[in-house]
Amino acid sequence: MDNLNYGVIGNCRSAALVSQTGSIDWCCLPDFDSPSVFAKLLDYEKGGFFSFQVSDDYIISQSYFLETNILKTLFCSNEGDFEVIDFMPRYKINDVDFFSPAEIYRFIRVVSGRPSFSVNYSPKLNYAKDDVIHKTEKDHILTTSVNNSSDCIYLYSSFKNEEILNQEEIFLTENHFFLLSYNQKLIHIDIDRVYLEYQRTKIYWLNWSNHSKRFTHYNNEIMRSLLVLKTMTYHVTGAVLAALTTSLPETIGEVRNWDYRFCWLRDASMSIDTLLKMGHFSGAERFLKFITGILKSKHDTFQIMYGIRGERDLIEEDLDHLSGYKNSKPVRTGNAAYHQKQNDVFGYMLNVIHQNYQHFPGTLDEIEDMWAVVLNVTQTVANDWEQPDQGIWEIRGTEKHFVLSKVMSWVAMDRASLIAELLQKMDYSAKWRTIADLIKEDILKFGWNDELQTFTQTYSNTHVDASLLLMIEYGFIEPTDERFVQTVSAIKRDLFHDGLMYRYVTDDDFGKPTSSFTICTFWLIQALFKIGEVEEARSIFENLLKCGNHVGLFSEDIDFKNKRLLGNFPQAYSHLALINTATLFSEERFISKFIKP
Repeated sequence: MDNLNYGVIGNCRSAALVSQTGSIDWCCLPDFDSPSVFAKLLDYEKGGFFSFQVSDDYIISQSYFLETNILKTLFCSNEGDFEVIDFMPRYKINDVDFFSPAEIYRFIRVVSGRPSFSVNYSPKLNYAKDDVIHKTEKDHILTTSVNNSSDCIYLYSSFKNEEILNQEEIFLTENHFFLLSYNQKLIHIDIDRVYLEYQRTKIYWLNWSNHSKRFTHYNNEIMRSLLVLKTMTYHVTGAVLAALTTSLPETIGEVRNWDYRFCWLRDASMSIDTLLKMGHFSGAERFLKFITGILKSKHDTFQIMYGIRGERDLIEEDLDHLSGYKNSKPVRTGNAAYHQKQNDVFGYMLNVIHQNYQHFPGTLDEIEDMWAVVLNVTQTVANDWEQPDQGIWEIRGTEKHFVLSKVMSWVAMDRASLIAELLQKMDYSAKWRTIADLIKEDILKFGWNDELQTFTQTYSNTHVDASLLLMIEYGFIEPTDERFVQTVSAIKRDLFHDGLMYRYVTDDDFGKPTSSFTICTFWLIQALFKIGEVEEARSIFENLLKCGNHVGLFSEDIDFKNKRLLGNFPQAYSHLALINTATLFSEERFISKFIKP
């Protein structure tokens, strides 16, 4: 497969990538960050997969059921048609609790005729480290690791176990099903139960989507991206993942391969900010509880990222036995970036907290818990904003005075001052406003290069950086300010290439980036729109949308030349930016009633 032509199914606990021919090539159970059950994505030969083999006569197409995370793969031939409906169950069981088990349903529906296929069921547990054995039980197939019998999964089906394991040709005359479950089922599974789970899950997603704002243009693209962001929210804690995969390379054959199945405070805050704008508030509340939960005491310091349960140690390791996506090694689990100092993260977080105080102040204890976070963050920013850091792009080498880090430090103190004002803590508000003003003065003095007529990546170099486009997004500078207009011009001149954006063209730890970082092109479009270059912005946006895959999903990076998707997938950054960009070109059709989904 030359592109990341995968649909994604998930239930806010885990997710799976289903190829456009219906093969599950990536899935981790029971949770997003668990070891993989299927990992063909990272090793074509031994990673493991779950697919359907049909003759070459079949034409295969794939799409989502409208405004849901239920995926349909349609197989059509002269002998007959059938569809595979893939989903992971999710629905409410009462006013508080959700049913989100670690399992995948594959509902096989006959459309016409007498179609046929064989099943390739090849799970490989624990990132394919272990060999597996299959045992046929009365109502399921039990697959276990030869090294650890407790590491196992269960496959329930209306087909005979022998038909599945022997890859026999099966002729369809009625509807059938598969249920892959991390746990042994304690209830009887039959086609009626499968259909019930399907309908419950469909209703859940339709109800969730119905609470979203609607737009006159690009509404389908906005809704798909919202559903992606929702899927990537871990319902147990409220953490938001950066992506669903690990080690998909930013460039084929290179080593910029990272594990993104964690919660970066920056990415998550941006995602929550977007969900808030679109009318989804309960996710924001859960995320802020995640934030307060990771601080066990007033003396705890923040990391830039955490595990989805709040874990602090995210040890990076290489899986040498896997060949990597398109033979791009290494395959990594964990991410050493958790050690880094990135001063910009607090600005995004306090921006979301400020919105929370404006719209949903909560109970007194919740307000006080969040105030404790604000006090902690402002103390950190006050102490660190003058220090160099590793910046938004997580440069692993020398720390520098990145301009965006200074800007987001200003955002942190600006929003903190506004929060204090809301809470009638005027002494705090005045103190933090003074620090914000100092930071802004510093940026305008050292971040602006008068000779080049642009803001620069750092205080000490003469290069531009796409992240500078965020200055306008958070109110640091007005779009009419000539300094910002000139900066947009310089960024477009130096970083815009073949319709896409570099994030920067300076050397980092691994040389110069060679692919486009998807979110940066969205940032350019937003900046051009806001400085009045609306038609140019629209043209770039239309071309960028064409880079999405067959179901409208985007990864972290895009190849400049052939426009193939690269990097981890799907990427929260890319989809939140798509939403924020698309809404600039569209009027709201109506505002949701703000009923919590």
